[in-house]
Amino acid sequence: MNFRIFALLATIAPWPAYAAPLTFDAALRAARSTAPSLKASAIGVDAASAAADAAGRLPDPKASIAVESFPISGPLAFKPSRDDFTWVKLGLSQDFPNPAKRRAEIARARSNISAARAETGVEERSVAVGAAVGWINLAYAGKRMAALDEIAARLRRYVDTAPAALASGAARPAQTLSGRVALATLADRRSEQVAEADRARAELTRWTGDPDPEVTGAMPDISLDTGALQRALERHPTLAVIASQSDQNDAEVALARAGKRPDFGIDVAYQHRDPRFGDYVSAGVSMTLPFFSRHRQDPLIAAAQLQSVRTGARRDAARRALEADLAAALADHRMHHDQWERARDVLQPLAEQRVALETASFASGRASLADIIDAHVALADTTLTVIDREAAVATDAVRLKMTYLGDDQ
Repeated sequence: MNFRIFALLATIAPWPAYAAPLTFDAALRAARSTAPSLKASAIGVDAASAAADAAGRLPDPKASIAVESFPISGPLAFKPSRDDFTWVKLGLSQDFPNPAKRRAEIARARSNISAARAETGVEERSVAVGAAVGWINLAYAGKRMAALDEIAARLRRYVDTAPAALASGAARPAQTLSGRVALATLADRRSEQVAEADRARAELTRWTGDPDPEVTGAMPDISLDTGALQRALERHPTLAVIASQSDQNDAEVALARAGKRPDFGIDVAYQHRDPRFGDYVSAGVSMTLPFFSRHRQDPLIAAAQLQSVRTGARRDAARRALEADLAAALADHRMHHDQWERARDVLQPLAEQRVALETASFASGRASLADIIDAHVALADTTLTVIDREAAVATDAVRLKMTYLGDDQ
């Protein structure tokens, strides 16, 4: 098998299952090395590079064979051996496009390579964002399940005391049922997190290729350098794609302008006649005459220039969109961070304190079993709120870093 074909098949072949849980960095590495979309982009760069080898080359020479001056009427009709004007012509011609046209073709091929590389950069960041968000979603789904399990275990201890409380008269019959309802509600919420974990696991499989991914290790750094994000805007792959398109437009303009210059060609022919009359050799030079450029080349030049202006406007629009998206994302991140800190530093301690106070009151007979259950349900709500807000902050941070900084973070 050809080595290059084998190498290509090796890159497309599925990767083996991962034996160990994935850290955040390992998930990113796996996504960057196995994502099929990145392989497709890399092949696109190779294809553009391969096509560039043909840019600016001379056209293929043309060979011709013809029978000329063959008589079809008169006394010598269909008797070429008696006619001294009939011959067999063997010709060879070569066209020579003007140098400006060949240089423009080379520039266009190079800009095609740059465009393919820029599109690869965009895809790399998209893959990194997908893998990072999938890892975080799976990690926080696990944290939510663990928190619900802990609260349910604490609540179950009091629910198990319900028969004794009912027998002693410390609880009404209806209150003994509320504990079971609360546990069922917590179980429902845990089922939601199991489904969320399965969805996140499927998303992580999409990016990393791991058929059954599990996460491990520390959470990624969620601190942000706003200045670095803003400075990185000009290096964003989206703008690089449009810049490469601008280079393509410039090459098209140069190619259209080169059309106003003449191209040349050389023709060489050998004419064989009856041996009685002898053979001939002929040679000639041809040249295109762009006399009607006003209606042929000029419209093409104008169209290419307008495309270049259009691309410049699209680049300005893309830059503004990136700036607006960054500003909006930073605003959301600040909001989520403030909400997370409030939930972590205020709401969570208050919910824990309420459970502690109701527990003490229940022990002294001043609170009912229903009060204990309500406190634990509120604690579950608050705990999930804290985790949800922390997950939002982490998702914001990695999305911003991967989208705007890429590998420069």
